[in-house]
Amino acid sequence: MTLFNDRYGVNRIYIHETPQGIYFSSEAKAILKAVPGARELDMRSLGEFLTCAAVLQDRSLFSGIALLPGGSAWVFGPGDAVQKGTYFKCGEWEKLPPLSAEDYYEKLKATWQRILPRYFRGKDQIGVSLTGGIDSRMILAWVDCPPGSLPCYTWGGTYRDCADVTLARQIAGLCKQPHQVIPLDKEFWSEFPRLAEQTIYLSDGCMDVTGTVDLFVQRKAREIAPVRITGLYGGEVLRSVVAFKHTPPKDGVYDVEFSKLTREAAATYQGELRGHKLSFVTFKQSAWYMHEKLSVERSQLAVRTPYLDNDLVAVVYQAPPELAHSQEPALRLIAEGNPAMGTVETDRGIASRWLPGATQLRHAYQQFTFKAEYAYDYGMPQWLAKMDHSFSFFHLEKLFLGRHKFHHFRVWYRDKFANYLREVLLDPRTLGRSYLNKSGVEAMVNGHIKGNRNYTLELHKILTSELIQRQLIEQN
Repeated sequence: MTLFNDRYGVNRIYIHETPQGIYFSSEAKAILKAVPGARELDMRSLGEFLTCAAVLQDRSLFSGIALLPGGSAWVFGPGDAVQKGTYFKCGEWEKLPPLSAEDYYEKLKATWQRILPRYFRGKDQIGVSLTGGIDSRMILAWVDCPPGSLPCYTWGGTYRDCADVTLARQIAGLCKQPHQVIPLDKEFWSEFPRLAEQTIYLSDGCMDVTGTVDLFVQRKAREIAPVRITGLYGGEVLRSVVAFKHTPPKDGVYDVEFSKLTREAAATYQGELRGHKLSFVTFKQSAWYMHEKLSVERSQLAVRTPYLDNDLVAVVYQAPPELAHSQEPALRLIAEGNPAMGTVETDRGIASRWLPGATQLRHAYQQFTFKAEYAYDYGMPQWLAKMDHSFSFFHLEKLFLGRHKFHHFRVWYRDKFANYLREVLLDPRTLGRSYLNKSGVEAMVNGHIKGNRNYTLELHKILTSELIQRQLIEQN
């Protein structure tokens, strides 16, 4: 028997090795059910998860459970020791010679035209999740579907139509395809506690509680079409975008000994980041970090993206240095596939046709509103949180939020989810966890709910780690 996975390790196989044999499963929770000894958090992995939002180096959150590395082929035979081989290594692509700029573009275009139809096969209805960015519109620019046959949809918020909604509606109209908005509204707010528990369970604890958003909107998307085409991995593959980093935890939240593990996690991350950047993105980030969101989405519908197609990724390894991180090839492909679409600016004010002055101003405006929204939401500094609290009766969030993002956890934790936070995070079970500083957690929760402090990211992490304990270890 040969046990194997995809080249990138995106489709996970969990492994638990014992003297009696090897357990494997596509979900960690199956091994946790079968092997009581594995039903314990690995503290090193937890330190990485709380610092980097991912467990690194093909380990898992659970004691003695690892991930089958991407491109593996483990051979089992009667009475023989397992032969832990590989059928592919990224070094094969790293050795490919770079092409000239024009040769690279022509090869990229030819490969894109050839592979794209693969992702629109089958009898099930297909829908496209559109954003205001480049990658989803690059798909629509080249897909050949009759008008009205390819439903498109975008996630929306409550304050206003965000840039994704406005632009996606325009893009769908140019392609003569229907478009609708899936709102994140009162229904989501009321279901958040249940969605949080389900997100942790479905993702084996890999996805934090922000995955509640994905779980909610994907269920709505399935009502439109059971197959979703997405631009996921587009920026990561075509432009080597690193999507996650290490973020030092706030002082006083974790136990002193556990805080050492969070510092070690940062060093481990920096070590893994060295080397070929595209290899880090495709073979490490995809398996360790991007899988988390994908695991929740796939629990509701079939997710297809052409950007991890083996043929396409191999071509991108031949990008010349000046195009390895550039948006130019994608913008050119969009304009060539659909000239009208090529004139539509992205949510960051970028288009294939650059107009001196006007384009720069629009780009600067979009960048300003994007950063302003972040500063008023996740990234609000503590001094601004105090000021915002003093002027809370003006509801200043209505001025800043909803222009680029459709979910706003800082405000929701303060208001709509406050009772749930108190119920879970101030519970003696939570405050008694060995890795937490009880007084620090209490101060964090009370300060955020009062409104004069911002601990959004910390609340994500602590709430997620507690639900992992309850949903996957204690409840098991």
